[in-house]
Amino acid sequence: MLAALLLTGCIASGGSTPLPSATPSVVAQSAPASNAPLETTQASTKVPVYWIGRSGADISLYREFRDITGDENPITTALRIMMAQKPLDHDFFTPWQDPASLATSISGKNIITVDMSRDAFNSNLDAGMAERAVQQLVYTASAAAATSGLVNSGQQIQVVILVDGHKDFMAFGQVKVGEPMARDASLVAPVWIIDPQEDMSLPAGPVKFNGRSTDTAKALRWQILRENGNGEKSDYLNGQTTASTVPGEGGVFTFTVALGQGKYELRVSQPAGPADATELNTDTRTFSVR
Repeated sequence: MLAALLLTGCIASGGSTPLPSATPSVVAQSAPASNAPLETTQASTKVPVYWIGRSGADISLYREFRDITGDENPITTALRIMMAQKPLDHDFFTPWQDPASLATSISGKNIITVDMSRDAFNSNLDAGMAERAVQQLVYTASAAAATSGLVNSGQQIQVVILVDGHKDFMAFGQVKVGEPMARDASLVAPVWIIDPQEDMSLPAGPVKFNGRSTDTAKALRWQILRENGNGEKSDYLNGQTTASTVPGEGGVFTFTVALGQGKYELRVSQPAGPADATELNTDTRTFSVR
């Protein structure tokens, strides 16, 4: 069990950051249950971090894995990256600011407490975007705890957000925090590419792609574009795949394609219908093969 509270001092970047607006939504979820799948324990030098990204008209949560640096616990490390660094994927962003103080702890009831200074909220957000930002923190904290084995991933995890040690703070002036909150499954991206990560360089040969879809009943279309010497991209390969319906696998999809040296872009989307060319909920990933 993680008992110690770890504090580090950093200066927040300060100032308001212009961000897109999101459809106004209800206040942060405080229900004791959620059907959003939780990450599983894994031996790794990386921590999961969630970001906010836009796909068409929707604004959802997406995940990346980032290198563990410093000597803070995995939850604090993941949250610090979420607040102080930029995502690898240029389509993602974070409205959080690097707080002067940040501490995390876990109780015996699988409740994560995150205590931060109020300078973390120095962004001007509407109600919908503020709720997504709060859920971004809930997802990141619970994912880091689950993958590092600090909690039982088979049980419900909740997150309590304190600000300067106090409850009842209005996060970004919009969402009241201080009570246990669970993951809101409706805010996760319908489709996201897990591997490879943005701008990753891979060896030539069979390249394995992994991702996740929230709708296992729908086939997924994938397309690989190849970049020529002028920086222009053209259709190289395409196909279809389906997400796993096995309980506990969270709609994971996997396919492998043999690729030669070059720079590529992978696009994965949900088609509007079996014979409909319209693509919904598209995620993209740029990578190279050496």
